[in-house]
Parts: sequence; C-alpha cells; structure tokens
Amino acid sequence: MNAAEKVGDVPPFVREARPIIKWAGGKSQLLGELRSAMPSRYNKYIEPFVGGGALFFALAPSRAILGDSNPELVNLYRVVRDSPQRVTKLLSTFKNAKDAFYEIRSQKFEELEPDYAAARMIYLNRTCFNGLYRVNRKGQFNVPFGNYRQPSLYRSGELETASKLLQGTEVILADYKVVLESYASAGDFIFLDPPYLPVSKYADFKRYTKEQFSDEDHIELSQEVDRLSSIGCHVVLTNSNHPLVHQLYSRYQISIHQTRRHISAKPQTRVGEDVIVVATNRTASPCKPQA
Repeated sequence: MNAAEKVGDVPPFVREARPIIKWAGGKSQLLGELRSAMPSRYNKYIEPFVGGGALFFALAPSRAILGDSNPELVNLYRVVRDSPQRVTKLLSTFKNAKDAFYEIRSQKFEELEPDYAAARMIYLNRTCFNGLYRVNRKGQFNVPFGNYRQPSLYRSGELETASKLLQGTEVILADYKVVLESYASAGDFIFLDPPYLPVSKYADFKRYTKEQFSDEDHIELSQEVDRLSSIGCHVVLTNSNHPLVHQLYSRYQISIHQTRRHISAKPQTRVGEDVIVVATNRTASPCKPQA
C-alpha cells in the first residue's frame, strides 16, 4: 500500500485531464479555494456526490472512492475507466442533428448496453441546451436540443486520459450515506457537493436523479459531517449561501465565494454565492500513512 497522499502529487499523464461531462454546479470555478481548504496529506479521497468530478480530475488521487445515486453517471465513469476506446468509437457514429438527438434521447437507459449508454450520455450532454443534465420524475433525461453548429463530442485522447486517472478507483452506485458508512475512515479526505439548497425562484435546479434532496436530507447530511469529523476525517462541503447552511454548520469554518452560473438563460440569474464548509477534528491525527 502507498503512503498517505500528498496534495500536488499529480502524475504527468493526468495533467491534461478534465471533466468528461458538463455538470450543473460543477466546481471548476472553485478549484483554487477547494485546494486551500484541503488537508496537506490524506489517505483516501472520497466523493459520494461525484457529478462532473472537477476536483477529482484536478487532484488525480491514486486512491479514490467515487459514488453517486445516478445510475447513468456511475455507468459512465465505470465504462470510461474500463473501455475508453470503445466509447470514443461509438461517439464517432452520433450526429449533431435535431432529429437524431431526440431519437437518441428517447431511448431508455435500462435497455441499453453499458458502453453505448456511456457514449449516449456524453453525446446528449454535449449537444443539449447548455450541457445540462436533468431528468423528470420518471428519471428520463428531458433537456432540449442545443442547436450548436459544431459541438465537440470528444477530443483526441480525452477519454483515454480520463481512463488512466480512473484506474484503481472504485465507482459506487449508492446513496451517499452508504458510501461513507462503508468506506470512510480516519485520515480520509471527504468532498461533499450535494444538490444545493435553492436561494431564489430561479435556483431550483437540482433534479439530477428522479429523487429530490430536501431540507431534511440536508439536515441528515450535516449529522453525517459531524460523524465523519469525529472519527478523524477531513471534510469539505459546498452549498449555496443559504441560512440553513450557516445554521447547520455554524461550529465549522465557513467561507463565501462569488461564482458564475453558466446554465441559466436569464443573465440576472447567472451570479451566485457558494459556501465552502471545512469540518475537521483537530484533535485527531489528520492522516495515518498505510503500511
């Protein structure tokens, strides 16, 4: 087993790695702030709301657990990890045309082969309006066609690079609580990026799965953060600048950051404030190198 992960130890082959899908609320804008909030060393990296995985791709941790309750997303990461060239080949067969888009969108994920389903998710993400991922109450993708002249469905070597980074990474289809209860231990770095609490009438974009994430879910999440901190994990959590967030995490370090929203068609709704919460048990050893 390797010794504890050190921030900045990025293998040369992943320096060009970046998220393979666009995700509402992606953390590319906050990478600098998130790096500053991290521990200098850690054992495992765990991200149970992986989404677009911006921080994971930036850090390239050698030991990581990625989780999500979205089966399409989990399938995507597993297939790109194991069969990147197959996904690239399939992507080359898709057309950027309105009729083709809606025909492919109408397909049911549950009836598709895993490799094709992964390519389909990338295709829909890069040709739909603003690169959104949104599903209805039945769990069906429902974002309209984007009408982009020449969208980039894939770049040379992009998925192969992502595959190298994902080697050895476990990708779990499960609720965040199951992931954390099963894998988190002292010395781990936990990054939590749950669906945000809405702060305006325009901000209720949180349907990444057919289930919603309610206020009660956020309260349960804060209790899990307390548990993780108590056992010696270093936890960093992001959310909107909402009063409930400040109430739930008042005992921890909280900072507010201006961000831009790229998914809204309304210019007045494209500016937001994100909160970063840092929760760590300073009496516990931040990291125990493994033998």
